[in-house]
Amino acid sequence: MRVNCVGAVVFDDSGRLLLIRRGHPPGEGLWSLPGGRVEPGESDHQALARELLEETGLRVSVVRLAGAVERPGGAPGVVYVIRDYLATPDGDTALTAGDDAADARWVPVPELDRLPMSPGVLDALREWGLIGGRSSATG
Repeated sequence: MRVNCVGAVVFDDSGRLLLIRRGHPPGEGLWSLPGGRVEPGESDHQALARELLEETGLRVSVVRLAGAVERPGGAPGVVYVIRDYLATPDGDTALTAGDDAADARWVPVPELDRLPMSPGVLDALREWGLIGGRSSATG
């Protein structure tokens, strides 16, 4: 079964990347891009806006599709099809972790390799040209 999901690649005015620490499986305790499942009847943009508000308290505007990845789901035969969108904050950039996010932070790009990241996130961002640097064991 394929599950449609969206994720947000959001940078603030200082060039820091918005990350959430996952509060539930899959990836509990790991840092990742905010996002989640596209609910029935939602467009990708609607799902992205809803997920960002729920997980970080931010309102965003979608700029463009950054790229897409497929990841194994938590159950046998489940595949998450994740479309990540570049987005910009609309107004206030103060964060409030909520929903299934245990924490939310703006992280300077040079510090990303030091965080326990969900597998493949940093590699995808590098492949899409959104951050520089080399791959590491954590990403």
